[in-house]
Amino acid sequence: MRLDKYLKVSRLIKRRTVANEACDAERVLVNGKPARASYSVSPGDVIEIRLGARGVRVEVIAVTENAAKADAPAMYRELRD
Repeated sequence: MRLDKYLKVSRLIKRRTVANEACDAERVLVNGKPARASYSVSPGDVIEIRLGARGVRVEVIAVTENAAKADAPAMYRELRD
């Protein structure tokens, strides 16, 4: 699954266009490297998102095409620094 779509489906970012813009601005890192929106996400990847003063670091647990709002947090595990 594409990175921008994963961010939207997992509800880490609200809209896919915002996710795409964040990737273009190099605000999304995958495994410590800036990633394009077309990057193929797989379980075990560590995604870091920096939007404004807020920063989130998560590990991908599952990749599913659709997820209900209640099921979205099961797609990733938040990591502490």
